[in-house]
Amino acid sequence: MTESTSPRELDDSCGCKAGRVATKYGLSGLDDDLVAYWTGTGEEQYSTRELATHVNQRVLEAALEDAGVAVRDGEVENTYRLLTDDDVTSGTRIQTRNELERDGVPIDDVESDFISHQTVYNHLTNCLDASLEEPDDEERLDRSEEKLGALQNRTAAVTEDTIAQLDRNDVIDINEFDVLVSVTVTCTECQQQYTVRDLLEERGCDCSREY
Repeated sequence: MTESTSPRELDDSCGCKAGRVATKYGLSGLDDDLVAYWTGTGEEQYSTRELATHVNQRVLEAALEDAGVAVRDGEVENTYRLLTDDDVTSGTRIQTRNELERDGVPIDDVESDFISHQTVYNHLTNCLDASLEEPDDEERLDRSEEKLGALQNRTAAVTEDTIAQLDRNDVIDINEFDVLVSVTVTCTECQQQYTVRDLLEERGCDCSREY
């Protein structure tokens, strides 16, 4: 088992957010892991989106440990999913955050320390001098999906805030509510409709495939 290192003992080798977060939470060996996972081959190669999830789960795990919260196998991953997954309702997310706050986890600070796909990429290329010959198809898909997902999340957040404000001012009357944003792509040739996520996963529509 690797000996743990406190934040004060870590060398803050760069000033980017990834470096600051690694130092703050004592994530020893993180840089080596990121480079190894990013530049690996086959199933051992991770996209920067997967690496961001890896880092953020380690941040959440460290915060739970600092708060004295005992976690079982898979619990960190599930808690992170409840906090970040697009398919989780706002009610479930709020309940999860409230439970973490009751356990002494400063969830506002923890979530603000979560890093993005782009932050991982910048840290790898600018701070760690890691490089790939060129992004593979999976990397391009990951970047595109994250960009489009961020736009959908922003639309949902703005819509939710606007409705809540109207409700508070008695302009409209609504109880608890959830906002879901879905973008549909329709092929004009075969008329098949896809969500953005499905289209990226399928890598094309029915009429583009050869049978």
